[in-house]
Amino acid sequence: MRIQRTLPPTAAPVALTDLVNGIVATRSGDRQLENITAELREFFQVKHLFLLSSGKAALTAILRSLTSLSPRTRVLIPAYTCFSVPSAIVKSGLDIVLCDIDPTTLDFNFSHLETLLDDRTLCVVPTHLFGIPSDLDRVMGLAKRVGAFVVEDAAQAMGGTYKGRPLGSLGDAGFFSLGRGKNITCGSGGIALTNCEVIASVLQREYRDLPTEPLGHALRSLASLAAMWLFIRPSLYWLPSSLPFLHLGETFFCPDFPEWKLGRAKASLLSRWRQRLERSNRIRCYMTQRLSDRLALNLGSGSSDSQTMLIHLRLPFLLDTPKDKRALCRMSRRQGLGISPMYPTAIDAIPALAGRFTGNRYPGAAAVADRLVTLPVHHLVNRMDLERIVRATKVFTGSVPGAFPGLPHLPAVPVLV
Repeated sequence: MRIQRTLPPTAAPVALTDLVNGIVATRSGDRQLENITAELREFFQVKHLFLLSSGKAALTAILRSLTSLSPRTRVLIPAYTCFSVPSAIVKSGLDIVLCDIDPTTLDFNFSHLETLLDDRTLCVVPTHLFGIPSDLDRVMGLAKRVGAFVVEDAAQAMGGTYKGRPLGSLGDAGFFSLGRGKNITCGSGGIALTNCEVIASVLQREYRDLPTEPLGHALRSLASLAAMWLFIRPSLYWLPSSLPFLHLGETFFCPDFPEWKLGRAKASLLSRWRQRLERSNRIRCYMTQRLSDRLALNLGSGSSDSQTMLIHLRLPFLLDTPKDKRALCRMSRRQGLGISPMYPTAIDAIPALAGRFTGNRYPGAAAVADRLVTLPVHHLVNRMDLERIVRATKVFTGSVPGAFPGLPHLPAVPVLV
């Protein structure tokens, strides 16, 4: 255990006022829940929006709704993504189909995607990983050819836009996470949304049949969030980060998770959500630019559409080798820099899914899992932290094989040059 200033890899702002609102709301009515739902509908420019217990609960509700509209059973996802996505598919009783990714953009390998889409595909789930928008025009065009739905995974992209529209609102349906490391948080929670009346009608039935989060669970979650509010600050984060039984930063595949409506206590933690989101994302953009300037990162040629806004939840880049990644992460842990790996493996290497993808290879996803690290860009990073992160990272800078040209409409994943 080493007592020192220690940055969390990511953090969402929570104030004491927010915690008090959540406690008070345990004895109040549902008016604030309704008001926040209406505010979110307006912000995302959608007609229908539902607050649930987690992002994966939101995806599960969407998938179950789609199965009532189609006999198809295949859900096509990136081979490198959050483990919550395949866990929701398994819980929904559907089949996972993996598409390799392009390591230079973290988006689908579109040549591979075209070969996978067929009349068994229920939906495609493009992921706006780290807040980097997927090429939605291309995804939706390909999905339309085979009559498949598009469900946006915008869990890490709240506040970002694509051609003037909020991410999460452009597909047939979309979902967000309100977990502790996302753009805004109420401890745990999720959002499902759609503009499609047909999907909304069955999603409403799914939502209506769900129980509300039990009060006892909500109170325990509030206590956990209060502990996070205290210990997330860099002067104290060394303590929880040194306790292995907390499993901070670890990723697990777990299809056995609760599905609840978000209770009014949790919803009340979102009473100042828009103010918090705008401040948090403004800081993320500033930190991203500062790191880009100091590290000479190539963020790509930029967007040809000025209305596409990219907000990094974390700033990702690829190192030359897996050895470099391990060494940089070790240095980060020793110095408390918040530089971290993301998902430990591609989806096909999850032990619980062994045998489902036999004979298939996903080299792009494997390369990203082996070489990708992320830099913290949240509101707790100060000027001194930035300098420490830059100094440590420059130890491992070098020429990355193959420049990342980026998609014509989006910045690419940063490259160390």
